[in-house]
Amino acid sequence: MGDKTQLLALALAARFRRPWPILAGILIATIANHFLAGVVGTWLAQHIAPEVLRWLIALSFFAFALWTLRPDSFDDTRDYSSGSVLLTTVVAFFIAEMGDKTQLATVALAARYQSLSAVVAGTTLGMLLADAPVVWLGRALVARLNLTRLRWLAAALFAVLGVVTLLLR
Repeated sequence: MGDKTQLLALALAARFRRPWPILAGILIATIANHFLAGVVGTWLAQHIAPEVLRWLIALSFFAFALWTLRPDSFDDTRDYSSGSVLLTTVVAFFIAEMGDKTQLATVALAARYQSLSAVVAGTTLGMLLADAPVVWLGRALVARLNLTRLRWLAAALFAVLGVVTLLLR
């Protein structure tokens, strides 16, 4: 709870105000990502030094912090198609889950239990249960949010996550 994918779900809900394509995108991205984690994750963990992986994750948090500071250049009155919201959500969630604790947990569970489909189904259900309320909450609160302050807060949180990633061993 309270991880970067929930922040992403909130941002997408606030930006697009289309909860069903966002939830479908979360589902598609999570299935793809967790399947990849179950199949390829153990191989990657064996071939990438933990120190290198830690630096890559920290650098990605710093990049997200800088990217978050850049305001959207879209017209707020634009009506986004369900397809564009779905595609944006799939790509964003797939990337956000790379190296995330949920992906690492999926790798561990897939290594422990022999049923890849059950592991992927369970971790995907957990992701949806954690993110769906955020999508609906984001939609309800979008009119009350100060998006400039939210952008700075999100950037600060990503920067803190980058620092914490470097400090923890």
